[in-house]
Amino acid sequence: MDIVFQWLLLTAAVAAGWFMGRYGRSSARSRRAISDEASLRDRLQFLFTNYSDQAVENFVQSLAVSPDTVGLHLSIGAHFRNKGETDRAIVIHQNLLARPELPTRFSPQVTFELALDYLNAGLLDRAESLFHQLMGDKEYGGKAAGQLIELYQQEREWSKAGQVARTLRAGGVSPELDKVLAYITCEMADLALQKDDRWAAGKLVKEALEHDRSCVRATFIQVKILVRQGSYKEASSQCFKVFEQNTAFGSEAIERLMSLEREHGDIKRLTRKLKKLYESWPSTSLLLAVVESVEKASGRPAAIDLLREELELRPSVRGLLRLVELAGYEKGMTTDEGRLVSRIGHLLLANRPIYRCVNCGFSGRQLHWLCPSCKTWESVRPIQGVEAE
Repeated sequence: MDIVFQWLLLTAAVAAGWFMGRYGRSSARSRRAISDEASLRDRLQFLFTNYSDQAVENFVQSLAVSPDTVGLHLSIGAHFRNKGETDRAIVIHQNLLARPELPTRFSPQVTFELALDYLNAGLLDRAESLFHQLMGDKEYGGKAAGQLIELYQQEREWSKAGQVARTLRAGGVSPELDKVLAYITCEMADLALQKDDRWAAGKLVKEALEHDRSCVRATFIQVKILVRQGSYKEASSQCFKVFEQNTAFGSEAIERLMSLEREHGDIKRLTRKLKKLYESWPSTSLLLAVVESVEKASGRPAAIDLLREELELRPSVRGLLRLVELAGYEKGMTTDEGRLVSRIGHLLLANRPIYRCVNCGFSGRQLHWLCPSCKTWESVRPIQGVEAE
């Protein structure tokens, strides 16, 4: 009896809202139609929070399907999905698709919502199938392709992700899609390199750079290939290329460069190049590289003077720790104060994130080329600041 009463109240409330929206005073006639999903969610929030789910479900089952009510069905389905009740959302959207009175123009929209339900429920095969059905649709084809790319990236099926991205790009080139294609190709290149197939990896790196010449990941993979071939000087030259592609990743390039030079080159000869880079793109990692090269070429006192001078202009915790270390070695001893400063500095840096996504704010101590949070390529970058770069 209570359910029937709630159902009657819900019906009356929705009917009253629809009546007032349609026949209200003329100043309100410019409001959105009832099929507008965003508007419906706001209007129905009161109903969702004040009536039982059983009452809402009974109402949906008895609600007629027409151009005026499709938006209502979709809003209720999205409501259940957002609440985590994906099974109910699936039932609502399946029921809607099965209704012969559903206007044909709404079928792609309902299919897309059902595919999102399946994706939410972890039924990836079903979601994939529906997204592929929508690929040719004018309105929902692009959205479906985007969901497929994200699904394949999640499953690390890079070849399929690349195929969908190329199909989508055929409809119009966009810089964002070129970057996606470049990084998907880099993933395949990295897999080839793991199998020591340097020829295939090199070919894929070239392809990635054709998609996006600013792809930093492709350059770093190229460095790996050159190192395996024993071409150390060329590998070092590739590290400098990163500063032309994206200076935000300069610290990553410097780390690789200095590692190469310590093992296979001569850090002293880099002094002039590193100083010139530092003048244009100052960072903590680059400063420490300059200091190391100066120490090798001109001795520790010159390195200490340079570091002290630069820290007064651009203070950093890592720079300070290096100064304490150099000064201690120069004096042939380490003071208690120096050890204390060093210990506190390392504690400050120990748990600080090193990278942050410029798109969503995700942070951590590991570089992810694909942000784990917002699924954006190349948006996770080294943090800038006194305690970072």
